[in-house]
Amino acid sequence: MVRTVIALLRHGDYHQQADTPSALQPWPLTETGRAQARAAAPQLMDFCAEHQLTLAHQIDCSSLLRAWQTAQILADELTRLTGTAVTTASFDALWERNVGSAANLTTTQIQQAVASDPRCPPLPDNWKSDSHFRLPLPGAESLMDAGHRVASHIEGAMTNTGSDPQLKVFVGHGAAIRHAASVMGALAESDIPTLSMYHAQPVFLERIDDHWHHIGGNWKIRHREAHAD
Repeated sequence: MVRTVIALLRHGDYHQQADTPSALQPWPLTETGRAQARAAAPQLMDFCAEHQLTLAHQIDCSSLLRAWQTAQILADELTRLTGTAVTTASFDALWERNVGSAANLTTTQIQQAVASDPRCPPLPDNWKSDSHFRLPLPGAESLMDAGHRVASHIEGAMTNTGSDPQLKVFVGHGAAIRHAASVMGALAESDIPTLSMYHAQPVFLERIDDHWHHIGGNWKIRHREAHAD
């Protein structure tokens, strides 16, 4: 049976607007973020060599700028290292959790907007981190909604991977990836709040007997930090 292995990467460090849920922010990578993206390439190559995998030639990434830039820099570095062209394809399905009409408002502004709408109940204190809470605003998703969306894309992308064992790379956003890993069975839902992801550091999952398992790379341990993608 052909091995099915994926690498999940959070985008690199970027110019994130302060105190703003980061789903649809349009800002680019910082220089640190660009260096993080380049540094991920040899890690992926080492993993492929250790596990006797071929690197898939297309990286799937979120269409948001910071993820696209991370994937593009990573693809360029992998092309340089391997001598074989690695390309990218961007997808809205790999976005972070969408806060809908509140996109790019600060946390305080979101709370004020909800409080000023007589149709909306008060926000719970943990509204940003509750996996199942969806803002009562048009277009908003819960974190778990985003996880299902990302997991669906990953599963669909892995249905036709050829006959050779490959490593397929996905670049997206921390919270959506963690929730996707839970949807896919590789991470317990109860563990999601305790974990985050390092910028541009791969976490490796393998599908074994129709179940996904964490086989490499480190989740980041959260220390009561506020939610950020």
